[in-house]
Amino acid sequence: MSMPLKMEPPCESRSNYLWEDPPDEDKYSACVHCGMCLESCPTYLETGHEHQSPRGRVHLIKSVAEGKLKINEAFENPIFTCLDCRACETACPSGVQVGSLIESARGQIRQAMPLTGWKAKVNKLFLRGVFPHPNRLHTIGGLLKVYQKSGLQKVVRKTGLMKIMPPHLADMESVMPTVSDPVKKKYPEVIPAKGDAAAKQRVALLTGCVMDVMFGNINEATVRVLTRNGYEVVVPREQRCCGALHIHAGDREEGKRLARQNIDAFLAADVDKIVVNAAGCGCALKEYPELLQNDPAYHEKAEQFSEKIEDVSKFLVDQGYEKPRGRLDTKLTYHDACHLAHGQGVRSEPRQILREIPGVELVEMPEADRCCGSAGIYNLVKPDMAGKVLQEKMCHVPSNVEMISMGNPGCMLQMSIGVMKHGNGQKIVHTVQMLDWAYENEEKEDRG
Repeated sequence: MSMPLKMEPPCESRSNYLWEDPPDEDKYSACVHCGMCLESCPTYLETGHEHQSPRGRVHLIKSVAEGKLKINEAFENPIFTCLDCRACETACPSGVQVGSLIESARGQIRQAMPLTGWKAKVNKLFLRGVFPHPNRLHTIGGLLKVYQKSGLQKVVRKTGLMKIMPPHLADMESVMPTVSDPVKKKYPEVIPAKGDAAAKQRVALLTGCVMDVMFGNINEATVRVLTRNGYEVVVPREQRCCGALHIHAGDREEGKRLARQNIDAFLAADVDKIVVNAAGCGCALKEYPELLQNDPAYHEKAEQFSEKIEDVSKFLVDQGYEKPRGRLDTKLTYHDACHLAHGQGVRSEPRQILREIPGVELVEMPEADRCCGSAGIYNLVKPDMAGKVLQEKMCHVPSNVEMISMGNPGCMLQMSIGVMKHGNGQKIVHTVQMLDWAYENEEKEDRG
């Protein structure tokens, strides 16, 4: 239950934001409290509480800035209950950047109210001790691979050992994809374009943290699709986690450190574009200039870096890609990942790719851009709300489709749980996988 909100009289110093990167006054002042955002907000629709709505949160953020509200549990709850899905930004006629305000406010909260006890230890272990370190992630991936291939996973599931785990973690284990070798280990740093002609462009691939460990097959599919279309692909060895999870959690310091590492790694690669196949990562990378706006050494570099970021589906459509001849006879629907549709404005390009695959029938999903409840690690830290949002999402999945396509790994895991609990056995796929499979079928047909 959230704490009651108690407004305080303005203090002499006014703002109760005392640390670097406070919410931008120009952004929260743009809100006119019209209410156009309400029907787009999953948490407001679930709770009906004004302070769990976008305009309610913006009002609270402004109240702290004016010294009327302190940074306390009453403020923390609605700010961290937000999914940061940005659907409200699409709906807002005033263009209020709610996502930026939420992330800045979370940074202030974590400075004023650091996590304590086991939450602090778990947070430090994963956000500081694991995700920023590729070698540690790869070690975990290797252990998961052994867990799956050795038969231990089957033993654990048969004996019911997962029942002692919290239900949401047991759900995650039950839909865990088959772990494959990460692209950073399997491929050289520079992967040549296929064919005899000179490469069209030199592009870099963001391999990501979770993506390269849990979804290495999608990174491989991305490499194959790009090289098939004439691009030389660079996989910078010094790249790191994009920092999105850290920024969402209020750890802006670590987010900035990772941003600087990525900027240095990718700019040194001297590429035309940086291709991303994870919506949340792409959105975070594009927003590095805002994250580093007060860093004189990196702000200009961040601007140069962000201009190169492109989602893989948009990159292929904008540059022109080879239309596949191989068939994939299936009926599928498409889920708009929040940070692809609302965060980056990429909607039509994935659908165009799917429609141009022979044999694919695309059935539009009502409320396709409604959040699935993944939201980074939201489904781990707030499983009850995430579960409610997911159940609502699954109500809109057409019952007659065989596949659900999307462009974000977090969504893929969350929607897999949704299919397990509320679906009809639909297969969860990444859009670039569909194109890769069509090319593969084309090559098989050509051979024989």
